[in-house]
Amino acid sequence: MRAISGIVVAVLLGMIPLAGVAWVLRTRELLTVDGLFLVLILLTMAGIFFLSAAWDAYELGWLNFLKRGKPAAEKGA
Repeated sequence: MRAISGIVVAVLLGMIPLAGVAWVLRTRELLTVDGLFLVLILLTMAGIFFLSAAWDAYELGWLNFLKRGKPAAEKGA
């Protein structure tokens, strides 16, 4: 249960910087230097949180389709 709550928290914390990106787009400050750097930092923060959530989900086995399987020649041996 603790791992699931960690994933939920990481996803929620990852959505907060995305709201900041939406705010920058709404105020039309994207084409300023400050706006560009703010969007870059916010997207980096969101990526870190979402990567953490994905890593935890992978360790729990929720993303088993991403695991590499053995080649067909090695499976029969």
